[in-house]
Amino acid sequence: MMTTASNLPYRPCVGVMLINAQGQIFAGQRLDAPAGVAAWQMPQGGIDAGEKPRVAALRELWEETGVTADLVEKLAKTEDWVTYDLPPELLGKVWGGKYRGQRQKWFLYRFTGRDDQINIATEHPEFSRWRWIGAEEMVASIVPFKRGVYEEVVAAFRNWLA
Repeated sequence: MMTTASNLPYRPCVGVMLINAQGQIFAGQRLDAPAGVAAWQMPQGGIDAGEKPRVAALRELWEETGVTADLVEKLAKTEDWVTYDLPPELLGKVWGGKYRGQRQKWFLYRFTGRDDQINIATEHPEFSRWRWIGAEEMVASIVPFKRGVYEEVVAAFRNWLA
């Protein structure tokens, strides 16, 4: 049987927009990006069974950036879940082929630490490098199939951004 998006669920997930005091956004260059492709994104990941979204957000932030809960201040979260569908060439290949895309709850945190407290060389690294960027550049830097999500998240958190 061919895998079609309509018969698959969305993967429950969280995303974190981490901003600095100037309202710039943390962007990480994905380690698994194909050569020559600049695939920057914000920290995100799946919600474990029984885990609350806020707990998952802080866990993912720590796992991907080394930033602990005591170095952030929660500012906001998206009211609704934001979804995206995988493009046809990835459907059936990622996440064991079990999902059509992701259903995400996004959290906005202000980073209250110092840049040298960010450590992307984690136990299971996701990023090869990182930087602070503006909202428009963040939206332009994400892979095209996630662009709508990033536009929605930037719109939701616009008041806190540079």
